[in-house]
Amino acid sequence: MDPEPTHPPRPAPRAPGPYVIAPVRVVLYPEASRRCRPRAERQSRAQRCLLLLVAIVGFQVLNAIENLDDNAQRYDLDGLEKALQRAVFGQPAAVSRIMALLRDYLATHVHSRPLLLALHGPSGVGKSHVGRLLARHFRAVLEDGALVLQYHAQHHCPEPHAAQGCRAELARRVAEVVAQAEAEEKTPLVVLDEAERLPPALLDELHGLLQPQRAHHFHNAIYVLLSGVGGAEVTRFVLQNASRAPAPGPDDTAAEEELRARLHALLVREHPLWSSAAVVPFLLLDKRDVVSCFRDEMAGEGFFPEQARAERLADQLSYYQVSGREFAVTGCKQVVATVNLL
Repeated sequence: MDPEPTHPPRPAPRAPGPYVIAPVRVVLYPEASRRCRPRAERQSRAQRCLLLLVAIVGFQVLNAIENLDDNAQRYDLDGLEKALQRAVFGQPAAVSRIMALLRDYLATHVHSRPLLLALHGPSGVGKSHVGRLLARHFRAVLEDGALVLQYHAQHHCPEPHAAQGCRAELARRVAEVVAQAEAEEKTPLVVLDEAERLPPALLDELHGLLQPQRAHHFHNAIYVLLSGVGGAEVTRFVLQNASRAPAPGPDDTAAEEELRARLHALLVREHPLWSSAAVVPFLLLDKRDVVSCFRDEMAGEGFFPEQARAERLADQLSYYQVSGREFAVTGCKQVVATVNLL
C-alpha cells in the first residue's frame, strides 16, 4: 500500500492582540511623466475649438489684407502719386488729399456708394490738368479706354435747351461704363470738366447715380467733378491767410480744413449733389509756381527751359501782391499761349 500523504503542519493560532499594518510600498515615476494629468491641466474640447476658431479667423484676416493690397496694386497708385507730384505745381495739399481718398476707396472692390471727388478753385490752378492726368493713368492701368469717361460740359452739351437729351445720353454712357467695369471687376473713372456749366438736369442725374438705392454695380465708380464754383472763396481765403502773421502755408491742416468746410457749405447751397462730395480745394499759384509752369511748357515745346527766360515770361502776367508774396491772378492759364508766341 502507498503511504498516506503528509500535510505540512498548520501554524499555531495567533494569540489575540493588536493588528500589525504592513508598510506600503511607494512606486516612484519620473518627474517628466505622470500616469494621470491633474484636472487643472486638462484641456477641454471647448478650448481646442476656440483655438481652432482663432486660427481660422486670423488666417481669414491675413488673406483679406493680402487681397486689399492686391486690389490697390492693380491701379499703381504709387506711380500716379509720383506723376501728380511731378506735373502739378503748387498744389501739394490737393495732391495728398486726392491720393488719400483714392487709396482708401480702391483698397476694396465692394462699396456702398461711389466716390465723388470735387476739385474746386480759381481758373488756371491745375484742376483740368489733374483731370487729364487721372484719365490717362486709369486708361493705362485698366488697359481699356472704354472704362474711362471724360465729359466736357461745353463740348458734349453746348445748348441749354437740349438738357433733357444730354441727361439721357449721359445716363446711357455711364450705365455702359459701370456695367462693363462690373463684368471685368474693375473700378471705372468718370471725369466731368467745367461742372459749373452743367445744366441742372445733368446735376440731378449725377445726384441720382450716387444714391445707394441704385443697382450695386453703380456703387463701384469714381466720379471727378472739376469746377470753378467757389473760386472767389478760395482766392479770398488764400489772400487773407497770406496777410496773417505768421501766415499759414498751404500744408496747414487747420487752414485747409476750414477752407474745405467753407467750400462745402457754399456748394451744398448750389445743388444737393455736393452734399456727398469729397471737396478738394486748389489754391492760388505763387510766382515761382508760374515760373515752373513756363519751364515745363518750354521743355515740352522743344525750347531750352532757361530759368531767366521763364522768369521774364512770368513777369508779364498779373499778380495779387500781399505781405511780400505774389499770387498769379490767372494761374498758369496763359502759359501755353505765351510760349506759343516764342
